[in-house]
Amino acid sequence: MVNYKLYYATNRNHVLYKDSTGNQFRPDAYGSSFSSSGYENLRFGQLSIPAIQAEVTRYLEKSARTIGQGDGLGLASYFTKCTETATIRAYRESDKGTSNPKNLLGSRAMFEDLKAKMDNACDVLVYIHGFNVSWHEAVGTALSLQTMLNAKSDKPVIVVLFSWPSDGKMIPFASYRSDRADAEISGKPVARGLLKMRDFLVDLGRKKSNLCNRDIHLLCHSMGNYVLQNALHSMQQFNQGQPLPRLFEQVFLCAADVDDDALEPDEPLSRVHQICRSLSVYHNREDSALMVSDYTKGQPERLGGNGAARPNQLHNKIHQIDCHPLVHGIIEHSYYLCAKISEDVRLSIDGLEPDAPERSRTAKGGQENVWTIYAD
Repeated sequence: MVNYKLYYATNRNHVLYKDSTGNQFRPDAYGSSFSSSGYENLRFGQLSIPAIQAEVTRYLEKSARTIGQGDGLGLASYFTKCTETATIRAYRESDKGTSNPKNLLGSRAMFEDLKAKMDNACDVLVYIHGFNVSWHEAVGTALSLQTMLNAKSDKPVIVVLFSWPSDGKMIPFASYRSDRADAEISGKPVARGLLKMRDFLVDLGRKKSNLCNRDIHLLCHSMGNYVLQNALHSMQQFNQGQPLPRLFEQVFLCAADVDDDALEPDEPLSRVHQICRSLSVYHNREDSALMVSDYTKGQPERLGGNGAARPNQLHNKIHQIDCHPLVHGIIEHSYYLCAKISEDVRLSIDGLEPDAPERSRTAKGGQENVWTIYAD
């Protein structure tokens, strides 16, 4: 058995089983409701799960038709099963000041731990999951994403999961509406977490701390993009009209369950380019989950379906990647976890240019910053 580790932040309620110690800083899991201290209460922590390495390797080596080697969806399901025996440690919160490292606030303590990892040449990727995802599924997916990104590279990436209280229930209409409301509310604590990270980075600069020269990235999946949309709205209010802080090197919007004009000027995600150096939108017109969002939930066309409605109105930092040729016929909504698409995300993290020959993509229709991923 090998222990797989994950950092996390969540505004979910902690869960203590009957045979547990009753310690909220050592919960058995997190639930489908907001924290009992309020929806803005964020708990930061780390966890580990035991997994059979041979099983992990089997998923990493599995090939699926044109999409290539690496079954991230299967690996996510396997890790989800393993989370039942996870060991969770939440960082303790303290109001005793920060002069003693043992009394750091939970966020600060985790940032310090992550900085130590980045000093050893690790990048960090913040991951926000989507609709209909339980805590166990969120952890399993985040660990799969982390493992897939590191499968073919010797430069490690650490994934930090932000998990909001998505119901994890497939109840038509009611579940979607409930999750969308929770996603909107969760935007504010995400904004607080990002601003805490900004303050930590600014403080490092003031102290003239040694810079690690590593990067922080962000990946949002499905309704996680709606969480981000609302987080940016809250950050704009906190910033009082000033530009948003540049926090990330790369931002990835995958199967985005937001309107297809959301990135255009004066629309809800119009300022997202300010928080990063480059932004990639991965979409698939046969994404069945987004079709459900379109036609049964009364939503306009989704960004994760056909991409942006008017590409020529987008900021030049924004790249669109059509994944349909690779995932054609695959009904799953989480294709970003698999093979060539995961590899394309990794190449962006590694700093390769959008038209680098190592990528399996080509320019689409002569449009600037619009690409199609193809099979070799």
